[in-house]
Amino acid sequence: MTRRDIEFDAEGVILRGWFYTANTDAATAPVIVMAHGLTAVKEMYLDDYAEHFSEAGLHVLVFDHRNFGASNGEPRQEIDPIAQNRDYRHAITYAKTLPEVDGDKIGIWGSSFSGGHVQVVAAYDKRVKAAVAQVPFVSGYGNVRALVRADFLPGFRTVFAADREARFQGGTPGMVPAVDPDPLASVMMPSADAWEWFSRAHKERAPAWRNEITLRSVERVGEYEPKDVIWQISPTPFLMIVGEDDNVAPRDLALAAYAQALEPKELVMIPGGHFDAYQGDGFRLSAGAARDFFVRKLLGS
Repeated sequence: MTRRDIEFDAEGVILRGWFYTANTDAATAPVIVMAHGLTAVKEMYLDDYAEHFSEAGLHVLVFDHRNFGASNGEPRQEIDPIAQNRDYRHAITYAKTLPEVDGDKIGIWGSSFSGGHVQVVAAYDKRVKAAVAQVPFVSGYGNVRALVRADFLPGFRTVFAADREARFQGGTPGMVPAVDPDPLASVMMPSADAWEWFSRAHKERAPAWRNEITLRSVERVGEYEPKDVIWQISPTPFLMIVGEDDNVAPRDLALAAYAQALEPKELVMIPGGHFDAYQGDGFRLSAGAARDFFVRKLLGS
């Protein structure tokens, strides 16, 4: 297994990441395309997953979303879920040009917010032959109502409207922290475990990560509903990995969405909360389940 830096053009925006070569003697092998969740960058444990998959005989293409990490794009720290979906598809197109890749065997993997992207991309892009959504975001409406107190919602709407009017007058997009130690603070992810995980990953693995996001990103996230197309993933094989105690991408929302998916589909429950999937026993279980699924569906063994 070796890793090299890669970059590709996503219709005018250069996206950057890593390509891991598969541990195989075959001339070509399947490839897994991966990206991270809300504000996260590839250094936040995606290298561990990529190594796990490549050791099993799969190439892996990992990239940073536009406007984040090593990738280009302006304004910085801005999420557009539709653009991120399209960038997964640009990454697939790029991967198919690589001589060591079997272009008929493409898998996609996403976690948290990008777990939502996997649902949308697999629904619409039938070049995808296997899809894994880990602790996935499935509903902006549901997430907002699960994580934000009802009496806070009018205040958020006021802030969104003011930001929209300021931009109309030529102002720059307003910013808000992604996480905060106070779960009642006005942030993108108002949970104590989100603060703990991002702070630790920032310190130990990703010093370039920035704890901020544009306000209009928050608005767009609340409008995003991957669950509405989950039934269209079929007949592409689909695996959902759900945390038993996940309250960031709430377990009950994920399970309700999974119930709407058509066969062939598989569900794996892992112990712990949202961020437990990335380390320790949670990583062993989540990465192992995804690896075995991709091996069965793409390598046929």
